[in-house]
Amino acid sequence: MDKDCRATARLLPLVVCALFLAGCSRNTPEPGTVLDEARLANRDARSFPHADEDYFKEVDGGIALSPEEVKGRNMWLVWSGGNDRFWNKMTDDTSGAFDLLKILGSHPAQGYSRANRWEYFGLVNEPCFNKAAAPDPARRGLWLDVRDKGCAPDPFENESKYPGVAIGARGKPLGDGTTLPIGSYYGYATGIAGLRLFPNPDFDAKAAKAWDAEKYYTDPDYYNRADLVRPYRVGMSCGFCHLGPSPVKPPVDPDNPKWENLSSSVGAQYMRVDRLLVHDANKPEGRRNFLYQLAHTFRPGAMDTSLVSTDGIHNPRTMNAVYDFPARMDMARRLGQEKLAHGERDNKQFNDFLDNGPLTEFYSKADQTVKTPLLLKDGADSVGLLGSLNRMYLNIGVFSEEWLLHFNEGVGGKVITPIRIADARKNSSYWQATELGTPLTALFLLKAARPDHLRDAPGGNQYLGTDAATLDKGKVAFANTCARCHSSKAPPLEVDLPPAECTGPGYLDCFKKYWAWTQSEDYKAKMRTIVQAPDFLENNYLSTEARIPATLLRTNICSPLATNALDGNIWDNFSSSTYKSLPSIGTVTVADPFTGDPRTYVMPAGGRGYTRVPSLIGLWSTAPFLLNNTVGPFDGNPSVAARMKVFDASIEQMLWPEKRERDPVLGNKVDGLIDRTTERSSLSIPAAFVPESLRPLQSWPHRWLPWLVPGEGEVNLGPIPKGTPINLLANLRLRAELAGSTRKAEHAAKLRKLAVKVRGELRTAPANATDEQLRSHFSALRGSLLELSKCPDFVVNRGHYFGTAEFNNQAGLSGDERSFGEEPVLSDDDKRALIAFLKTF
Repeated sequence: MDKDCRATARLLPLVVCALFLAGCSRNTPEPGTVLDEARLANRDARSFPHADEDYFKEVDGGIALSPEEVKGRNMWLVWSGGNDRFWNKMTDDTSGAFDLLKILGSHPAQGYSRANRWEYFGLVNEPCFNKAAAPDPARRGLWLDVRDKGCAPDPFENESKYPGVAIGARGKPLGDGTTLPIGSYYGYATGIAGLRLFPNPDFDAKAAKAWDAEKYYTDPDYYNRADLVRPYRVGMSCGFCHLGPSPVKPPVDPDNPKWENLSSSVGAQYMRVDRLLVHDANKPEGRRNFLYQLAHTFRPGAMDTSLVSTDGIHNPRTMNAVYDFPARMDMARRLGQEKLAHGERDNKQFNDFLDNGPLTEFYSKADQTVKTPLLLKDGADSVGLLGSLNRMYLNIGVFSEEWLLHFNEGVGGKVITPIRIADARKNSSYWQATELGTPLTALFLLKAARPDHLRDAPGGNQYLGTDAATLDKGKVAFANTCARCHSSKAPPLEVDLPPAECTGPGYLDCFKKYWAWTQSEDYKAKMRTIVQAPDFLENNYLSTEARIPATLLRTNICSPLATNALDGNIWDNFSSSTYKSLPSIGTVTVADPFTGDPRTYVMPAGGRGYTRVPSLIGLWSTAPFLLNNTVGPFDGNPSVAARMKVFDASIEQMLWPEKRERDPVLGNKVDGLIDRTTERSSLSIPAAFVPESLRPLQSWPHRWLPWLVPGEGEVNLGPIPKGTPINLLANLRLRAELAGSTRKAEHAAKLRKLAVKVRGELRTAPANATDEQLRSHFSALRGSLLELSKCPDFVVNRGHYFGTAEFNNQAGLSGDERSFGEEPVLSDDDKRALIAFLKTF
C-alpha cells in the first residue's frame, strides 16, 4: 500500500479503506530486519553525545542546573534523533497537506508568517530570529526566519562538535556548483522552537535541477507532485509540544518572546494542530479537506497522539503540562506498583545508570516490579519514567524505519504488531543514543518542572484577594469532594487493599472499596484536617494518578478505549502486565448522534476503560478543562489576565455543567456537544497521488461516478455534508479484533454490507444535493456505522460532575454507572469558595 494508500489514509480512513483499499498490499521488509540511517552510515550511539552548552539558561525561570541536567534540557529541546526522516514521510503521505517546511516559511502567498505565527498556529517563535523579507539563496530560495546578527551562533549547529549523518546526497555535489551540506545531528535552528532543519539526503542532483522554491509556495500542480523532493527535512524535539509561555513570566508580545518568558514544562497549550496538519487551512479549499475537518476537532493545545500509529479511534487529548516531578515520584514510590513481563522488561530503568541512590528504589529486578508515574491520559505507559520518555521519542518518529512497519499509518486496517525494544536496541543507533540521554532529561525535569503559582505571576495577587473565611470554606469543599482524587496527601488507608489483590484483575473491586470509604464522614473529617494544614500544598502533586473508571467519570470514553498499549499492540513493550490485566469496568451509556437516545456499550477489559487523574497544579493557568480542552473557551493571549478570564469561565462550566456548550442539532437531548463537520468536505487525491488500486476509476466515464471522479484524473471521496458527526466516520472498526476465524468472517461480511450501502447512498444522492439531503443519506447508514464503531461516543464535553446535581441525575444510566451511589451537592456559595481555593494551586 505504501505511498498509494497513505495519501488516502490521512482522512476518511474508515469508509474509504473499507470500500476501496482492501486489496492494497505492502512490499516492505520484515520487522526487526531494518537499520536506521545512523546505523547505515556506520554511526554508533556514542558518536551522538548530548550537547553540554547551557544555551537555554534563561528558560525555566533561570534555574541553576548541573552539567548533567543541562544535557537533559538540551535533549528535551533540540534532540530529534533522526525523526526528520519520519516527518518528511508524513508530508509525502498526506499529498503535501501536512508540510512542516511550509509552516517554517513566511512567503507572502501563504497568508501566515513569523509575524502572526503565534496567533495563527500557537507556535513559539524562537528568540534571536527575524521574519524573512526575501527568499534565502543559502536555503535554496526558501523564506525561512533569519538569525539576528546581534545574537551568538546556535551552538547545536556546530558540525565539528556534532557531525551529522553522512547518508544519501549529504556531502555530495549537486551539479549546480553547490554541495549538499551534511550539517549537525542537531540540525539548524528554524525560528520555531522545537523544530530543526536538516539537509534532505534524497535531494540529489536530479532533485536540485527540478527544485523551484517559488512554485513550492504558489503552484499546487508543483508542490502536489508525487515525485517532489524538498531540499530540507524538518525534525521535531519534545520541546515542540512541551515548551510554552511561562504563566508566571509571560511575554509582553507572544510573537516575540525572550528566552526568560518560556517554560519547558507547561505544554503547548495554544498549538493549533488543525492548521498544522493542513497548511492551507486559511483558505476555503483547505477547510473543505476532510483532514482539516477531522483535525479541527482538536481544540487548541490538544491532538490525537495516535493519529499516525492509529488505533482507529478519534481521540484528541491535551499536551501535558509536566509539574513537580519530586512529589510525583514520591507518590509513585508509595502507590505506583506495576508488574513487568516479556518485552516490558527490556525498558531501561534508573538502576541501569545508577549504582545507588533514591532513583534506584523504583525498580526491583528480583520480582520485576516498577514503581512508576503514569504520563498518558489512559495510564497505559506504566513501565517506569524512562520507558515513558523513550516511548515518546518513538511516537515522534525516532527509528521510523522500523516503527512504520508495524501498522498502516493513519489508515489502520491491518493487524498491528508490537515494536520491540530489543529490535530498536539492536538496529538503531538513534534509539540507543536516546536511551543514553533520557536519564539526563529525567534529572532535568526533576529539577526544573516546578509549579507555577498565581501569587508569583505579575498582578496575580489581585485575583487572590479573598478573605480567610472564604478560603477555609473552599478547603472544606475540596476535602469533602475533590481531595480523594486530587491530593497526594491523604489519611492512612482504613480499608484492606493489599497490593497483591488490588493491582491488575482485582483493581476495580478495590477501587470501589476505596471510593466507598471516601464517602464516609470519618474519611472526610480526616481529609479536612489534612487540607486545612498550612503545608497542604507543599510537595503535593494534587493527584493520586489513580486509574478512574469511566463509569464513575462519565466523560467521553474514546480516550480510555485506546488500544495501542494493549497486549500484542504497537506499544505492548511500554505498558505493564498490570495494565494489560485490568478488568472491564462494565457498561456505559452513550447517546445516539442522530436522535440523542441513550445507548449502552459494554467496555472491554485488558487495560481499557480508565482515565488517569490529572494534577491540579497550576490549574489557574491551564484552562480550558477536561482531557480534551472541551470545557471552557479559548483565548490565544498567554497573559495572566487572559488566563484568569479563561479559568473563570471554564471552572464555572466544570462546576455548573448546565453552562457547558450544547449540540446545535440535538440541543438538550444530549448532555453536551457533538463534534460535527463545519462545512461540506471531501478528500481529494491529486492525480499523481491516486493509489494504483483506484487508478482504473480515473478512466471511468464521469457520468457514472461524478461523486468519485470529478475529472482530470483526480479522485474525490465525498461529499461529506456539513453537520456530519466526525466520529461517525473517524471510529470505524476496519478489522475484527476478536480472535477466531468465524468472528473475522462475520466482521468482513459487515464491512462488505456497509460498502454496498455507502456506494448506494452516495450514488443516489441528487446531483446538486443540499447538506440536508446528504445528511439524510448518511442517516440511512447510521445503524451500520454505529455497529462497526470502535468508539460509539459522540458527546465530547460531558462528565466529571462531582459536587454537582448532575452527578445524581442517574436516570437512564447503567447499573455499573449507578453503582458508585450519589454524592452531596455543593451549594453555589461552596462552589465559589472552592474556586477561590483552587486559584492558590
